[in-house]
Amino acid sequence: MHIKTLIRQSHIPIQTFKQSSITPPNFFNQIHIHRHSHRITSSLRISPYHHYPCRLVPACVSSSQEIFSECPEILTNDDENIASVSSIGEEEEEEGETTGTAEVLVAPKREEFVANQSIWNQILEILKFSGPATGLWICGPLMSLIDTAVIGQGSSLELAALGPGTVLCDNMSYVFMFLSIATSNMVATSLARRDKKEVQHQISILLFIGLTCGVLMLLFMRFLGAWALTAFTGPKNAHIVPAANTYVQIRGLAWPAVLVGWVAQSASLGMKDSWGPLKALAVASTINVIGHVVLCSFLGYGIAGAAWATMVSQVVAAYMMIEALNNKGYNGFAITVPSPSELLQIFMIAAPVFLTISSKVAFYSLIIYFATSMGTHTVAAHQVLIQLYSMCVVWGEPLSQTAQSFMPEMIYGVNRSLPKAQMLLKSLVIIGSLLGVILGTIGTSIPWFFPRIFTSDPKVIQEMHKVLIPFYVALCVTPCTHSLEGTLLAGRDLKFISLSMSGCFSLGALLLLLVTSKGFGLPGCWCALVGFQWARFFLSLARLISPNGVLYSEDLTQYKLEKLKAA
Repeated sequence: MHIKTLIRQSHIPIQTFKQSSITPPNFFNQIHIHRHSHRITSSLRISPYHHYPCRLVPACVSSSQEIFSECPEILTNDDENIASVSSIGEEEEEEGETTGTAEVLVAPKREEFVANQSIWNQILEILKFSGPATGLWICGPLMSLIDTAVIGQGSSLELAALGPGTVLCDNMSYVFMFLSIATSNMVATSLARRDKKEVQHQISILLFIGLTCGVLMLLFMRFLGAWALTAFTGPKNAHIVPAANTYVQIRGLAWPAVLVGWVAQSASLGMKDSWGPLKALAVASTINVIGHVVLCSFLGYGIAGAAWATMVSQVVAAYMMIEALNNKGYNGFAITVPSPSELLQIFMIAAPVFLTISSKVAFYSLIIYFATSMGTHTVAAHQVLIQLYSMCVVWGEPLSQTAQSFMPEMIYGVNRSLPKAQMLLKSLVIIGSLLGVILGTIGTSIPWFFPRIFTSDPKVIQEMHKVLIPFYVALCVTPCTHSLEGTLLAGRDLKFISLSMSGCFSLGALLLLLVTSKGFGLPGCWCALVGFQWARFFLSLARLISPNGVLYSEDLTQYKLEKLKAA
């Protein structure tokens, strides 16, 4: 049997290698070529990075008649390039052939393409990568911001009612972000095995979990929504509960669609497709805007019209997310009950993320709780600012996603390079710093110069102006914090990030209790938010630059998760 190996011509000479320098085979994907009587065939993908030198990985025949990579490396003069094998396990029939060929071309991944650039070119590539993902993060807060702007033009009472209403409808939805993280992780892992059936199975079980959680949340809102709002707002603001309950009951109808849509969206992102979900959310946002204009401005339905417009747009978005999966050859309407081992695997991935997100959401909800006890005008002002804040901070989330996408290859890859990971983090922090200043300036300017976009009540505007300085300081540091926490997630330092977030929540809650009891009002609440955000920043930074951190420690066994085999 002859093994033919092809490589693009390059001016860089190929050096010989020693058998003792062979990399262990488990770091490379095995290339399986099926043997049918007298023929073995294979089809492998060729990378489009023509300007990059390539490495050759010889293929060997095992005793079990499988061709797989034993992973010796033929080194080029440029040792900084990272090799990877890109293959497609397809069988090709050739009449009259009695010998098989395996064509192996090793090309750099996009992670390596980013890692081997100067810092400024690297920043440009990061912006190109994270740009489309930004739209996915801003659509959710944009819908709530539209609610705030439209309702604020009609009634200060209904504007105040949006505070506790959005806590139950929006903030609580982020508790289920673990579904998104687990979906991306499991789908990406299955795709790495080139196993389409396993990808479909993972999507099906996660759709079932998302649908189940959505139905449970719908029932919770239907039977316990009014009770939760009453407990949240307190006796001083009982007059806003009916309006808030109307909003919650309508928005609650979309819970199953919201969580199913999140699973479908994350599956597409795991397949490296961000444009499909982005198109779906763009259509949903358009429907939301039109619905608000028609139902609230023209027909005068107020907070109920805003809820209906948002609910319909969320259902449409979920349907389009599922259709995007169907267009890729997967059945987005198939659901499968997961086995206990599959539930355990999801739990191992999602539990630390769940604790982290729950702590963050609980702190934001606690701020709204204390603000709600300060009167209608104060909670209305806080509602405007917290929606603006949410709209601004999501611009930093793509930096976290970028870290989670590129860092693992540099930290855990075959040719791992911690200096490159440190350089990438430096690029992310630079972008985060600039982005924080820009977002802080724009976010603060809107309520300062154009407060009547949200309300014409002078008392509400006065309360808003009292907290603009802590609003700016809290917003500036958030994108950098996303970069650092995304790096910790990429390095699998899940225990630290979950415990540190829980600690920040505990201390932040005590600080909130202190400032409100001393009568510092809404400015005191926002100063507590400043402390919460900067504590997250300094804790994450200290962890990453520590000698025992994932970017400096050579012993990474403490950060590796146990692998579980999906049923």
